[in-house]
Amino acid sequence: MISLFMTPNRYTQILEKIFFAHYKKGDLFVSFAREEIEHAAAELGIKLPKNLGDLIYSFRFRTELPASIRDVAPKGKSWVIKLAGKAQYKFVAEKQWVIQANSGLMRVKIPDSTPGVIARYALDDEQALLALVRYNRLVDVFAGVASYSLQNHLRTTVEGIGQVEVDELYVGIDRRGAHFVFPVQAKGGRDRMSLVQIEQDMTMCAQKFPNLICRPLGAQFLPDGGIAIMEFTNTEDGIRLACERHYLLVPKDKLSDEDIAQYRAVSDAV
Repeated sequence: MISLFMTPNRYTQILEKIFFAHYKKGDLFVSFAREEIEHAAAELGIKLPKNLGDLIYSFRFRTELPASIRDVAPKGKSWVIKLAGKAQYKFVAEKQWVIQANSGLMRVKIPDSTPGVIARYALDDEQALLALVRYNRLVDVFAGVASYSLQNHLRTTVEGIGQVEVDELYVGIDRRGAHFVFPVQAKGGRDRMSLVQIEQDMTMCAQKFPNLICRPLGAQFLPDGGIAIMEFTNTEDGIRLACERHYLLVPKDKLSDEDIAQYRAVSDAV
C-alpha cells in the first residue's frame, strides 16, 4: 500500500488516470490506446516518459499494478494488461497464478559448453541466459527433441494482438519425425515471467506455424546461478505449468561419477 505521505511515481499516476477514465464497476476488461498516455500526462501536469512503451512494459513484466487498480478486480481474479492491436491495449480480469521456480527441485549438472568469449561479452542477464541455453543445448536436453535456434528476438505481428516479440524461437524434430516449435521467454534481473507473454507466444505459433506442435518454454536464472526451464500448456483452466527442470552448468571436472550414477538411477525409475 502506498503511504499517505508518499507521492505515487509518474507511471502509477498515469496508469491510474487512464484506467479510471474508462472503468465501471463490474467491468471485466478495460480498453485504452497508447496515445492516452500523452493525454493523461498532460492533464496531470507530469513530464511525459521518453519511451511510452516502457510504461506499459513495466506494469506487464516488472512491477505490480497500482493498488487502486488491483483493489477493484473481481473476487478471485487479477488485472493483466494485454495487447489488443497496433498501439491498443486492454486490462483483462483473469484468474492468475505467479510463475515462480520451485526451489525444491534438484539441480542437474551439465558440462558447461559456453564459449569463453561469449560468456565474457554477453551484455545483459537476458542475453547471457539465452546464450547459455543455446550453447549448452538445454532445449534439447529438456524437451528430448533435436532442436535448432531459428531466430532470436523475433518480432512479428499477430492478428488480434499486434506486434509481439519472442526472445528466441527454436524448431525441432523427434525420432518419429514430428516437428515442433519452441518459443522461449528468458527472464533475468528484475523482469518476471508472465502468463500473458506465454499466451502471446502460443497464439503466435498457432498463426505462424499451424502444422508444428507448439511447446512454449520459459528460462530463468536461479539464485545459485542455475537455470530453470519450464514448459507450459493450455488447459480448460487456462495456461498451466506442464514440466520444470533445473540445470547447473559446471566445468567437466565438477561432474562426478556419483552425479552420473544418481541421474541414471532417477532415469531408470521413470
